[in-house]
Parts: sequence; structure tokens; C-alpha cells
Amino acid sequence: MNLIEELQWRGMIQDIMPGTEEQLSKEMTAGYIGFDPTADSLHIGSLVPILLLVHLQKAGHKPIALVGGATGMVGDPSGKSEERNLLDEATLNHNLEGVKGQLKKFLDFSPSLPNAAEMVNNYDWFKNMTFLQFIRDVGKHITVNYMSAKDSVRKRLEGENGMSFTEFTYQLVQGYDFYWLYENKNAKLQMGGSDQWGNITTGTELIRRKAGGEAFAFTCPLVTKTDGTKFGKTEKGNVWLDPARTTPYEFYQFWLKSSDADAEKWIKTFTFLGQEEIGSLIDQHRHQPEQRLLQKTLAKEITTFVHGAEQYDQIINTSKGFYGGDPIEFINTSSDSILLGSGVPTSAFSSALPVDAVTFLAESGSSFFSSKGEARKMIQQGGVSINETKVTDPKTMIDDSYLLKGKYILIRKGKNFHLVIATSPLS
Repeated sequence: MNLIEELQWRGMIQDIMPGTEEQLSKEMTAGYIGFDPTADSLHIGSLVPILLLVHLQKAGHKPIALVGGATGMVGDPSGKSEERNLLDEATLNHNLEGVKGQLKKFLDFSPSLPNAAEMVNNYDWFKNMTFLQFIRDVGKHITVNYMSAKDSVRKRLEGENGMSFTEFTYQLVQGYDFYWLYENKNAKLQMGGSDQWGNITTGTELIRRKAGGEAFAFTCPLVTKTDGTKFGKTEKGNVWLDPARTTPYEFYQFWLKSSDADAEKWIKTFTFLGQEEIGSLIDQHRHQPEQRLLQKTLAKEITTFVHGAEQYDQIINTSKGFYGGDPIEFINTSSDSILLGSGVPTSAFSSALPVDAVTFLAESGSSFFSSKGEARKMIQQGGVSINETKVTDPKTMIDDSYLLKGKYILIRKGKNFHLVIATSPLS
């Protein structure tokens, strides 16, 4: 299979411009994707664009990762019902450095490679451009009629909040990115999510009208979950690529908990396993779904890709310790570095012991309980264990006898663990 055929099999292409497949078959092609620095970390919604660049490089083409230092100041209206808050320059620069650091983990930037990955920041070519230059050299090539016909613009214009001029010009700014990269980096391909199709085609049109050139594009479908809930969201919010925001253990658990239907779809998109191997995994899973082979393989592959094999091995050891054996023994026999690096959520309890169970649960920093009322209700329903012993009385006193290794107390709510570090001196 060529690159386009493989991406289509993996479910990673939605719209494609005529001639794109032929261009990629003809010569090494530089292709780019833009990443929006709205946070100092990418999240798993960014994984498909990252994987597209990796597939592009594996196929012998040159990947370019564009971080939007300029476009991040404007705000992309695509897929949004209202205008987002704009970032100040200090926050934007902080976010840019975080995103750059993550992208460098996934692509090969070795200068010796003929198709070495490259990273660019569109602020570099916009910072010295004046407004008059922009409307003269860029704006005159694209009509208002053309811009207004885009779905992302039309839906906002028809909505009750309308659209600011700032957001309206976004597609011109992104279109100029493509034109600049075409002229300066010989980039002939842009990729992105399906919600970017309108912005991307503006770029190809600008290249045609301003440079007399031909450029190509394709988009990938936006990832969805079969149950209708938003992909990449948990009770805590986004699933981030930064281990400081989402621990590797929580990251692994997200994929492990995916439904059979989602796992069957996602294992094609989020792993590099071949068609024959994936077909075999799907067949085995359908015969023995209780083994959750698809979920385990998916979680292993994507966790290893993002966080590394060593971190994956540590997660498996932690899972065996907490879920496959005796959690109390695992805590008592493991080093502090293993426990604190395991990915199981931890927090400090700074009040003095002894204290009643309701207060302990509510003030432990655990995301399980938002208030004493919630903690009391969960105890009364029999849903809480402390050190693997079910708590049935809200007045149960938690004292120093509960401390494991002199410092830890383990909370379990359902199947989920939380490790509390009792740091205060005992009363």
C-alpha cells in the first residue's frame, strides 16, 4: 500500500484534494500540520495530526510541524460557537515551548536525513508584516464571497453571537502560512482535522492565485466515541500528553477502558501495527472479548509511543501490584520512588491524625470526594474502602494505625485507587 491507501485503511482520511496521491507517489513532498498553542501541552486530540506527520516521514516525505505563535494570537473559529479568549504574549510563549518540546519526541529531526522533520513558528514571518501589507499582498487575492461561503464562517455569521473581524481573517492568516511555506520550504501539502478543510483550501487557493502554483491537501476525521461522549475527556478533563498533567498511569487507563467498538476503530488509527496483525487481534477479541486483548494492545502501543517502554513496564507492574495482587503488600514492599512514580493519583493530607473518616476523605485532596456530604453518602452506600477494608461508619476514626510504611493510606472507591500521604505530625 502507498501512504494514502494505508491512511485510508486506518480511517485517517476524510477529504482529499484531487492529485494528492499522485503528488506523493511522484516525489518526496514536504507536508505540514499546524498546532495551536492554547496550552503548554498537547492532548490526545492532537495525536492524530502527530501520527499523520509520523506516517508521512516513515513514507519518505518531509514533515513540517508549524506552531502557531501568530495564529494563536487570533483564534480559529472552526468548530466553535463563540470567540475564545486571546492569550497574552508571555503565556503564548510558555505554551509554544511546551508544544515544541513534545513534538520533538515524535519526529526525527536528524540533519543528516534528507527528509528530516522541521519545526516552524508562523510568528517569524508575521511579526514584521504590517496590516497594510497584509491586506494589499494577501487580502486582495481572496474575495469576501469566497471566505463567507466556508462552513466555519457561515455557521458563525448565522448564529446569534456573530463573528469578529479578527476571527473572520483567520483563514487568510492560515492560508498565508501555506503560501509562505510553499515559497520558502517547498511545502506542497497541508494536512489537518476535518474542521480545518475550509482554512486549508483557502491556502491552496492563495497559492494558485498569488504564486500560480499547485498545492494539495487532505484532512482526517475528528475522533469520536461510540457512546456519544467527547473523545479525550474524563472526569478530570482533557487527557494530556504531558505526564505532569495526566499521569502515564491515567493515560494508560484511558485507553484500557475504551469500549470494544472504539478499541476496534482506534487500534487502526493510534498504532503502527500492520493490517494483518490488527485483523488477527480483532478476530481473537471477537471470540474472547472478556480478555480485552484489543484494549490491552491499544493501551500498550499508544502509551509506549507517548511515554516510552520503561514507563509502560512500570505501569504494568503497578497494575499487577494494585489490581492483580495484594495492594497493601505492594505498598509495604515497594520503594517510595516506585509508589510515587506509579501513576496512581496521590495527594497529601496535612491535618493531624486521628480524624473521622468523612473529614479524612473530604480533605485528603482526593478527586473522589468534593465535600463531606459526598464522602458520608458514599460510605453509607458501602462504596469506600480504606487500606482495603470497607468503611461502614462515617464516624470511624483514622489514626496512626492506618499508616502503611509510616506514611501512606490507601483509599479505594469502586475500582479506583488514591494514595494519600499523611505528612502531618500525629497528634
